[in-house]
Amino acid sequence: MFLGTGHRVPEKVLTNADLERIVDTTDQWIVERTGIRERHIKEPHEKTSDFCFAAAEEALAESGLKPADLDLIIIGTVSGDMPTPSTAIFVQARLGAFNAAAFDVSAACSGFLYALNVADAMIAAGRARYALVIGAECLSIITDWQDRNTCVLFGDGAGAAVLGPSDGRRGVLSTYVGGDGRLAELLWCPAGGSLMPASHETVDKRLHSLKMAGREVFLHAVKAMGESSERALAAAGLKSSDIDLLIPHQANLRIIEALAKRLSLPLSRVYVNIDRYGNTSSASVPIALNEARRSGRLQAGMNCLMVVFGGGFTWGSAAVKF
Repeated sequence: MFLGTGHRVPEKVLTNADLERIVDTTDQWIVERTGIRERHIKEPHEKTSDFCFAAAEEALAESGLKPADLDLIIIGTVSGDMPTPSTAIFVQARLGAFNAAAFDVSAACSGFLYALNVADAMIAAGRARYALVIGAECLSIITDWQDRNTCVLFGDGAGAAVLGPSDGRRGVLSTYVGGDGRLAELLWCPAGGSLMPASHETVDKRLHSLKMAGREVFLHAVKAMGESSERALAAAGLKSSDIDLLIPHQANLRIIEALAKRLSLPLSRVYVNIDRYGNTSSASVPIALNEARRSGRLQAGMNCLMVVFGGGFTWGSAAVKF
């Protein structure tokens, strides 16, 4: 069950008006196609683990646990502090949570729910009692700021949750994760690994930034998120009408609206904050989750469905009784 949540985003805000001065775009064009009005972008001295640490502190404070109580720290990210070691190990050190195993999960925008799936399974198996699960990204470091189609989309931030065993009334009811590697080239950051190590050529060709086939991603996202939602609901013994709040990955307002329509859910039961944060990848669901709980949109006893889709392609869902 969820014992505490938290989130942190950079103070710096990049508005659509700011982007009009960087690339050939307009506020109207961005809002109509994405629903985004502004996003938070890290300063040069900030790093992914900074936002993870702040989000984790908030979640731990609510849970009433100490860092030493944690058995597990998992961070979903594709934009960590460095290739190795994991960003989770830096967060472990900064928290002083030295009883916890710590590692990262790379599943793009699905990272938080992939990490949640692992943590929930380990708790259920008795291999861990308390887990800190974080979704965090600084996508601004792999954004092509000359590409008007993608640079308007992404933002930075982190969201965290502390999990523990169910009390019999509340907890994770079901999780589901999936993927299809045949579609990897539709959304990826091709250079910087063993396939294309950094070189003058890869830098000159801007291959260290995200590349996306927007229309194809949209179509696959709506289908995969819909099917993933239905699988989590079925496993939990719920119908879509039982869902009090849907928290979808905040990638595009049109995708969110299409998913709500497929599930026959009114938008009043869908949490949306993409207008203020943009697409923060694996951080989007835990940021929205914390906001929903703090604002009273998600209260004790409610059924919540979280669903994600990301590069890979990857996707996942979780039904939770709060």
